[in-house]
Amino acid sequence: MKKKKVCILAISLDTGGAERVISLLTKFLIKDYEVTLILLSNNIEYQVPNNIDIICLGERNSLSNKSLFSILKSIAKFIRQYRTLAKQKKFDVIMSFLALPNIINTMVSSRLKHQPKIIISERCYPSKMYENNGFAMKIAKTFYPMYYNKADVLFSNSIHINLDLKENFGIKIPMEVIYNPIDVNENKRINLRDLVFNKSLNIINSGTVYNTKNQTLILKAMALSSPGEFKLTILGDGELMEDLRLKSKKLNIEGFLILEGKVRDVKSHLLRNDCFVLSSNTEGFPNALLEALSVGLPSISTNCMSGPLEMLNDNEHISIGAGDFFKAKYGILINVNDKVALHKALIYLKRNPDERKRYSNLAFERAKYYSMSKIYGQVKNLINN
Repeated sequence: MKKKKVCILAISLDTGGAERVISLLTKFLIKDYEVTLILLSNNIEYQVPNNIDIICLGERNSLSNKSLFSILKSIAKFIRQYRTLAKQKKFDVIMSFLALPNIINTMVSSRLKHQPKIIISERCYPSKMYENNGFAMKIAKTFYPMYYNKADVLFSNSIHINLDLKENFGIKIPMEVIYNPIDVNENKRINLRDLVFNKSLNIINSGTVYNTKNQTLILKAMALSSPGEFKLTILGDGELMEDLRLKSKKLNIEGFLILEGKVRDVKSHLLRNDCFVLSSNTEGFPNALLEALSVGLPSISTNCMSGPLEMLNDNEHISIGAGDFFKAKYGILINVNDKVALHKALIYLKRNPDERKRYSNLAFERAKYYSMSKIYGQVKNLINN
């Protein structure tokens, strides 16, 4: 039986949540479909199977650090190139990830004569993403309903994202929730014997270092205790690296902050720590938190939109007082930007190794809910039905 031809359209395969999901999915998709990956920019950090056809429409960083005119010119070129490819290859299904690829996909694919199935995927919580950028919000409010509604189906990685798209951006097409997948391996999990009382609680955070991820919150919480009670490792790079160094010096905890920068094997670093902290102000679906759960690392997260409540408490509504933390089903939740609550939660885990062990077991079991085989089954069903 001839395999369906599936195209995935994305900005790049640079380090990021959507890119990581694409990398994981392609390893399964290639077994069932003839897969073509079309990238707008030739940034490739994640691996995909060798027998996938990769087509890069632009050079490395082709949409970065340019004037608005140059970006619009590049986008117009990508639309022309993509239209030509889609006509030639006659894909059966065209799947895109993130706003710009979604708009290009629906703009072009909805007018193709052979009418492929159009699947788009939103990965951020738009109302939060654009709330401090009036121009971007206006663009989203205009182009989302205009083009997203031309797709056959949309899937996101959060119930709250879908509600936001429906209520605030006029999306009327069928919408599904398919969470991000993760590899869960019994041989790559925290050794419970290591979760014992230590002089310092070793904290780890991973993600791009910029305002939205709010790693400064962790430093402020650490500074509420004597220096040395906590040690923090941050995996990732970004525009605020130097700011974090200066902040740690000002707070007199510079000797207890390790900035690793970008790393290849995140799990190996997670396994060497006692606790993971997600400090974000907003998320689409936090892969970093999911990866921590997958190795059984006890976790504390802000209850930001969106993802943490779904992951750590089955999306059951909670109320958290200022300065307090909530012991959720699979981890601990605090309010966004609450340094007092984070400090209390860290102290709680430090002084209660049995609770760290309990949350370690719960975290590992929770991660199985997002196993690759389960999530891929949902994606395959979306493609075929």
